[in-house]
Amino acid sequence: MPDRDHGDIFSEEYSKPFLPPDHFKRKALVKDDTPYKEAADDKLAYWAGMAENIDWMKKWDQVLDDSNHPYYKWFVNGKLNVSANCLDRHIENGLGDKKAILFEGEEGDSVSLTYNELLKEVNKFCNVLQDMGVNKGDAVTIWMPMIPEAVVAMLACTRVGALHSVVFGGFSPEALKDRILDSNSKILVTADGAYRRGKVIQMKGAAEEELKECPSLEKVIMVERTNAAHQPQEERDFLWSNLMADAADDFSPVEMDAEDPLFILYSSGTTGKPKGILHTTGGYLVGVNTTFRYVFDYKDEDIFWCTADIGWITGHSYIVYGPLSGGSTIFIYEGTPDYPGKNRFWELIEKYKITVFYTAPTAIRSFMRWGNQFPEKHDLSSLRLLGTVGEPINPEVWIWYHENIGKKNCPIVDTWWQTETGMIMITPLPGVTATKPGSATKPFPGIDADVVDDEGKSTEPGQRGFLVIKSPWPAMLRTLYEDPERYEQTYWNQYQGIYFTGDGAWKDKDGYFWIMGRVDDVLNVSGHRIGTMEVESALVDHKSVTEAAVIGKVHEIKGHAITAFVTLKEGIEGSEELVDELKKHVGKRIGAIARPEEIFFTYELPKTRSGKIMRRLLRDIAENRDLGDVTTLMDPEVVKSIKDDYSDN
Repeated sequence: MPDRDHGDIFSEEYSKPFLPPDHFKRKALVKDDTPYKEAADDKLAYWAGMAENIDWMKKWDQVLDDSNHPYYKWFVNGKLNVSANCLDRHIENGLGDKKAILFEGEEGDSVSLTYNELLKEVNKFCNVLQDMGVNKGDAVTIWMPMIPEAVVAMLACTRVGALHSVVFGGFSPEALKDRILDSNSKILVTADGAYRRGKVIQMKGAAEEELKECPSLEKVIMVERTNAAHQPQEERDFLWSNLMADAADDFSPVEMDAEDPLFILYSSGTTGKPKGILHTTGGYLVGVNTTFRYVFDYKDEDIFWCTADIGWITGHSYIVYGPLSGGSTIFIYEGTPDYPGKNRFWELIEKYKITVFYTAPTAIRSFMRWGNQFPEKHDLSSLRLLGTVGEPINPEVWIWYHENIGKKNCPIVDTWWQTETGMIMITPLPGVTATKPGSATKPFPGIDADVVDDEGKSTEPGQRGFLVIKSPWPAMLRTLYEDPERYEQTYWNQYQGIYFTGDGAWKDKDGYFWIMGRVDDVLNVSGHRIGTMEVESALVDHKSVTEAAVIGKVHEIKGHAITAFVTLKEGIEGSEELVDELKKHVGKRIGAIARPEEIFFTYELPKTRSGKIMRRLLRDIAENRDLGDVTTLMDPEVVKSIKDDYSDN
């Protein structure tokens, strides 16, 4: 990977640091760099101190056992229960009547549960699971919409000692089957259907045929959410409401070892055999509890809204386990940001007085495209902190978020982490860090991140390299489920003793990290390696563009020809003149070698229901291949429209 100065990618206005507002800093949980100093002086002592914020049934004997690389163990011989840390201890501390969950459905229905009420629901479902023969170490698959019962099911699994495998509700029945087979799940917890933009999407009814091919599956528990059609099977299928009506509401949490498995989570976009990422109990909980409190500057009165789906790691760590172990109130919404209107999220922020809002850059780009008039209709003054997650954020998008949602009054925590890391790894601390639009800033205290070259040596400022983690951290994955060889090969074989993230990055002269996306999203254009993220950022920087997806189309001479699919801001029409202008703009920002060969305008980009752009489908379209699986798409018509338009050209 050649050296190249990346300092010219972003204009000067985007490189100016934004200091934490004085009013925020005065009340911040972390006001200075003490945690960084403590972690630098003695990393293990620092994490041991953070673990004191967790209730242990038996304290650990050793903070870290690193004798068997890469199979690290944290808080060795410590005993605890995750659900007890998320529920019982808060009730014992007098927070039983505090709201734990606020929920609103797409149709406007709502539910609120206090910590007392949530514990009773969890205990009931624990007794349901136990009556069905679920024991410590068994696997339970959860395939549900964004409803409170999903949180109840997850917490109940942790209370009885079962490991859960939550499958994103937007995944196809075939993907569900693959994950049930891989985890050998005994129980499936699901719903009859989900609401999506005013329509009912079948779940259990759609999966009937696939479930017949799951020999380990003994019972199916179904929440009646939408009255969608399904075919109940005697002795296998049960209604959630019937089971919960007869269940006792007390259940003692099972003692778990710190290294006992907590959950399996299959990485998105899996092809072939699913990649089951295994997280354990003690280190994971310490990691997500610490980062939740520090990164989101936890306050007792916060109403915390993470817009991720429960089926992704963000939902696990920062809807369920981080916030609830911290005693926070979480808000859950079932629907999309544009139904029944494009002001839906802002309406909910105003209604529920959301204080911390954590969402994806993809969503923010959509908000930008729809126009400022939608957030301007609503009172967003309850917001005090904003966050982003899921992918690097374009500087212009960061600025829009800061000005139009935060009203220049809310710090933004741009967070980098992965399903594998379990917890936030690179992030600002909002009361301390001067932020730069587009940069995730610096590693969290106790995290040893770096950017290295092909030889594993640290890169110079401005030089692109590979993002790595040089020492263990508490919430790290422990293995790939029943596939240790793949675990070692994927994450640990590139550099001796160093975790390979698979992301490209560079550091600036201040030591700030700029994440450039997956290294497999690097195009080889006439011998030059160009990141798709770089080209996308340059396109979105243009005043007419709201979103862009860049792919490499196979080219006989160049290797790859850059093809860009671009969504324009409302009211702007695509034209040949604009195509030429955008090509010149990219050339000016990055260099002539990065100028797209083709630019196509589209009203929307193909996205999964979690908001990720499916560049794979764009490559299939550009190279005239049969399209792969489109079942996870938010709107399959988008792909058809793009394909038709592309063919016409």
